[in-house]
Amino acid sequence: MIQRTIKDKIESLFFKGKAIIVLGPRQTGKTTLITEILKEREYLFLNADEAIVRTQLQVPDSFILSRIIGNHTIVFIDEVQRLEEPGLIMKIITDQFKKVQLLVSGSSALEISNRINEPLTGRKWEFHLYPISFEEFENSVGYIQAENQLSHRLIFGMYPDVIKSPGNESMVLQQLTSSYLYKDLLSLANIRKPELLERLLQALALQLGNEVSYNELAQLLQVDKATVMTYIDLLEKSFIVFRLRSFSRNIRNEIKNNRKIYFWDNGVRNTIIANLNGIDLRQDKGALWENFLMSERLKYLSYHQIITNSYFWRTTQQQEIDYIEERNGKLFAYEFKWKSEGKEKTPSSFKKTYHTSATTISRTNFRDFILPTFNS
Repeated sequence: MIQRTIKDKIESLFFKGKAIIVLGPRQTGKTTLITEILKEREYLFLNADEAIVRTQLQVPDSFILSRIIGNHTIVFIDEVQRLEEPGLIMKIITDQFKKVQLLVSGSSALEISNRINEPLTGRKWEFHLYPISFEEFENSVGYIQAENQLSHRLIFGMYPDVIKSPGNESMVLQQLTSSYLYKDLLSLANIRKPELLERLLQALALQLGNEVSYNELAQLLQVDKATVMTYIDLLEKSFIVFRLRSFSRNIRNEIKNNRKIYFWDNGVRNTIIANLNGIDLRQDKGALWENFLMSERLKYLSYHQIITNSYFWRTTQQQEIDYIEERNGKLFAYEFKWKSEGKEKTPSSFKKTYHTSATTISRTNFRDFILPTFNS
């Protein structure tokens, strides 16, 4: 079993008077993580995917909750987004059952954000759990095994079931993308055109590493721009993709409004475009490397609670820097290269304006970028 980075942090927050929420994509191991944390403890498990649980918790009522909880001091509600009033139920348990530690998991921010955040203001610790991070993977299998599997992971990704199914990765990924991945979108967001969602995902997958124009996507898909923006927002809230803003300090030729869109998992992206060929056969290895580094960096920042602003930078003259972080008032710039071919040059306009140079992250030094032992 691969040890998850946030496990110890979650355990340290038990019985501190707040609910503990673990959000993330389906099939990333949220339930497994929480049950592993609770394996030596007595607890009440409520699976909100079950109709009887949803019925019993339909009305936020302290008397009914008291009967359900009984003498338990730990309550775990799985797939909490399926409840009618999850925020109010969690608020009542947190406020009125002081000796009870509440833990919940959820697979979608579509409903959770709107219905939990306001009732639970000041009453929750929130964590995100993503596909296995390279840090977690290397800690589990060791440096040599992780190094040997890097190219494989660029193709098949980091979902737990994929890692645990050598030889059957394609089948597992197909199941994942055809059923689990869209479940919350289709059931919670009232998606009326699932075929449009699939075409949009394919378009985003093919533009990996490039700027995304909502207008161009709208023309390609023959829908209006607002629909494209809504669907991308839903994909982001379902932890399938994430957006990166452009960096600008209002210099005239800097691109200010475009976005780059990445996938949280390389395997999902490659399955969407039906290309699971090995890295040596890929024309898009640069984009795969960039997507891997971006998703791993964001996992690292999230799990180690490092606050940053994240951007890319580009000018109308096509000068660019792949990734910029703003931390503690300083800028850190990075270029991503699968194979480093000597010293990379930072665009002169960026260097002159912001007084910093870009660090190249390549196959030889990527651990500096995504592992805490190298970042410390």
